[in-house]
Amino acid sequence: MAKNENAVTFFQDVRDEAGKVVWPSRRELGISTLFVIAMVIMASLFFMGVDAVLKWVVEHLLFGI
Repeated sequence: MAKNENAVTFFQDVRDEAGKVVWPSRRELGISTLFVIAMVIMASLFFMGVDAVLKWVVEHLLFGI
């Protein structure tokens, strides 16, 4: 019986904690989404540039082009 009481208490606590969650407003969600998209684009451009530079360096070192 002790296990069942602990499980019941656990799920009651989970329900109580879930009730404390504050969801972002629609505006906050939109701003966060745009920020994430912008950061992904910036990171991809950065790594694309780094890749191009490294490719150029390796080609010149290995093949003497």
